[in-house]
Amino acid sequence: MIDTEAQLAYGIFWALYAVSFVVFFYMVSRLFRMLPLYGLRTLLQAALVVLLLTPVESADVAGWWVPAWLYGGYELILGDADASGRAMLNLGIAALVMLLVWLLDLVRYRLVKR
Repeated sequence: MIDTEAQLAYGIFWALYAVSFVVFFYMVSRLFRMLPLYGLRTLLQAALVVLLLTPVESADVAGWWVPAWLYGGYELILGDADASGRAMLNLGIAALVMLLVWLLDLVRYRLVKR
C-alpha cells in the first residue's frame, strides 16, 4: 500500500506535468505557425500530444500511470524489454487513434474551407 505522502507527490507530479505540457505545447505551436501547410502543422502537434501524453501503468505500483516515453525509455536503459515494449505498444495505439483524429480533422478543414 502506498502512503499518503507518495500519493500527494504523485498528484503533484501529474499537475506539474500537465501545466508544463500546456505551456510547452503553446510555445511549440507558435513555432509551427511558420509552416505553410495546415496538415503538416496539425500532424506535428498530434505527434507531440501522442509522444508526451500517452500513459502506461507502472508494473511496480498498481494504479499509477506514468508517461510512456519516460517509462519505456527508462526500462529500455535498464534492459527490461517487456516493460519497454508495453510502453511502446501504448504509444503505437495512441498514434493510431491520433492518426484517425488527424485525418478526420483534415476532412473537417477541407469541408469548412469550401
